[in-house]
Amino acid sequence: MAKDLHELLRTLRVWDPEVTELPPFDASSAPDDPLSLFTRWFAQAVAAGEREPHTMTLSTSDAKGLPDARIVMLHGADAAGWSFATHATSSKGRQLAARPYAALTFYWPVLGRQVRVRGPVTSAPSEEAQADLHARSTGALAAALTGRQSDVLTSAEELAAASEAAWEHARQHPTAKSPTWTLYRLRPDEAEFFQGDPARRHTRLRYRRTAGTWSTDRLWP
Repeated sequence: MAKDLHELLRTLRVWDPEVTELPPFDASSAPDDPLSLFTRWFAQAVAAGEREPHTMTLSTSDAKGLPDARIVMLHGADAAGWSFATHATSSKGRQLAARPYAALTFYWPVLGRQVRVRGPVTSAPSEEAQADLHARSTGALAAALTGRQSDVLTSAEELAAASEAAWEHARQHPTAKSPTWTLYRLRPDEAEFFQGDPARRHTRLRYRRTAGTWSTDRLWP
């Protein structure tokens, strides 16, 4: 029998020392820009065995200004911004069209690290979105071709039929286009790096962009 939720929660611990190593983080020696630090931390998360370090929470707001969030995959990060993709006709696509500002959150528990970035979001040219899609797996293309993301589904059979047809089309036409598939880029105005500490004296380093240059602050945990 399942335990009471609160009882189960009390049995859980964060950053179990048997499986988690909390590395030191000297914020005073951090690079001048957040992308350089993110690239370093991302590589370290991969090396530490984080299973899906490229997954992140994308937070947007709806037409009423209410927050919304979901997990998506990072497709890249460079001087143009942190990139992710979805259908322009999906809920998040419509929200970004109305309010082109978002936040991304990464959590790598194996190292006790969190990265948060937020800023304006723009759409890449369609040809870049299609090239990004075609560089991924057949399954990714099939999912994009299935489309209708966030629409009401009337039956599992309807999804199965549409998905099967999309898989077959993707196998036969690996460069097929998905017209609504969109590559988005978030160009951070602000980025925060959080390193957990066993004594709860966590290190938080915030980058903020002002007039094209980055400034940094330490934050209380």
